[in-house]
Amino acid sequence: MSNGIPVTLSRATEELRKYRTGLKVMSGGFTLSGGEPLMQDRFAVKLFTAAQAMGIHTALDTNGSLGDRLTDSELKKIDLVLLDIKHTDPERHRQLTGMEPGPVLDFARRLATLKRPVWLRFVLVPGWTDDVECVGQIARFAASLGNVERVDVLPFHQMGRFKWKELRLDYKLTDVEPPSSEAVEQACAQFRAEGLKAY
Repeated sequence: MSNGIPVTLSRATEELRKYRTGLKVMSGGFTLSGGEPLMQDRFAVKLFTAAQAMGIHTALDTNGSLGDRLTDSELKKIDLVLLDIKHTDPERHRQLTGMEPGPVLDFARRLATLKRPVWLRFVLVPGWTDDVECVGQIARFAASLGNVERVDVLPFHQMGRFKWKELRLDYKLTDVEPPSSEAVEQACAQFRAEGLKAY
């Protein structure tokens, strides 16, 4: 928000138009991510509307905390939601993100009610989200929704640490190492045990 390059809707739409044919040929699409793209929800809706009018598949990569900014009809302009769920336990979620998990979980339930396809993204953070109970809670929650097409278990890494420093925010994960490949596979197995496709 402070370091970004302003882009007008017309410029963004024109960029999309350049790639429209190639995206269709490759069965590709347009994913809006961030940061959190719903911090600019009106811009996001207009861009998704333009992409949909061009016949381009649309995806929103979000943490879901601002999902209530979109109406049901606006959600229909989004073909796929890539939803990050960090934790279902309120205390652990607050420690990890500084925010409540309620809005994220409510958004996930709303997407399920609207039957909007979701790919769940779960970051496996050693010491924070890697215990069996945490993974199990999220796996059971995701399976209960009925619209989660796949789960991507993403191993934590330190590549984003510089962003926290630039924003002068307290980074709580300085000493956290990436999880082992065995830990990632164990988490995937927990999601698969609930009937979900996990990678």
